[in-house]
Amino acid sequence: MADLHAQDIADMVVGVLRHLGPNKFSQIAQSLTDYEVMPKWFKKDRVTFGSGRGIRRTLLTSTLGSAEHVGLFHTSNTNVGDHLVTMQADWTHAQTKWAFERRETLMGKGEYLVNDVIKPRRFAAMLDMVELIETAAWTAPAADDYSVPFGVPYWAVKNATTGFNGGVSGSWTTSANVDVDAVPTFKNYSGTYETVTKDDLISWMRTAKRKIGFKSPVDIPEYRGKKGSKYRIYCNETTIKALEDLGEQQNENLGRDLAPMDGTMTFRGHPIIYVPYLDNDTEYPVYMLDHDVFKPYILKGDYLREAKPQNSQSQPNTFVTYVDLSYQYLCIDRRRLAVAYIA
Repeated sequence: MADLHAQDIADMVVGVLRHLGPNKFSQIAQSLTDYEVMPKWFKKDRVTFGSGRGIRRTLLTSTLGSAEHVGLFHTSNTNVGDHLVTMQADWTHAQTKWAFERRETLMGKGEYLVNDVIKPRRFAAMLDMVELIETAAWTAPAADDYSVPFGVPYWAVKNATTGFNGGVSGSWTTSANVDVDAVPTFKNYSGTYETVTKDDLISWMRTAKRKIGFKSPVDIPEYRGKKGSKYRIYCNETTIKALEDLGEQQNENLGRDLAPMDGTMTFRGHPIIYVPYLDNDTEYPVYMLDHDVFKPYILKGDYLREAKPQNSQSQPNTFVTYVDLSYQYLCIDRRRLAVAYIA
């Protein structure tokens, strides 16, 4: 084989990436049984693309009370006040990478190069990205840590007092630059439960659903479609198992299926999703999220951008491919989120 120059190798790998074909190796590397965020939340028809240094949205927080009943020849006074606030969230940046050595391209080509060198390393790198994104989505960053995104617990904040009392996360003083004490309408619904029963958790969820305005746009058989998937409820394995048991107890026509409720749990037509990462939360949270108001925002031009292989400065024979993602989570109406947990 003739000597390959850096640009030749880069072009060859780019060509290979276009024709990877089906996987021919078995992977046992993932740490979670399932991933909700990257496969579902990050679909291109469900994210919002943006630009600039961050995301800014203007919120109408109050009215002026200008409407009134009047009589004939009424003298009207017009008032102008401040009823807008600006929320802001900066972009966060994630990166994964995979590499190969120049001489590996000389020792193998075709199927060998694809299946033994490029495909497994690229797959492992992307799995790292998926796990990183999943972890961050269900985690609230520490106060003033802008290097990681504002995950679900940052927006759906736990509070033991039932009602719209979910304030700021942890030691943060604002919620995306909004003072929630000055703007109490920017608090989420919260509360606690003790057991997964109709009189406890289910009763709480019924009230929460009415309070936060969940209105299913589709019937139950269609809930996995594009519209229905915007309204989702998330919990850990212990909680969803208890919900499945509860669902089976009230169904008298289960037939011979030993686990008929698995994978089909719904609440008022909305899917209840098992999130393996939430098994780490010993407070057994149940998150009720409206994905019309809570969603990923992605910097245009940096949506899993995969660059051409680059020569490593410290290792001249090594080529590295970087995959970049600049994103953030934003919730423009926290009153449409709810969280219940065991205190």
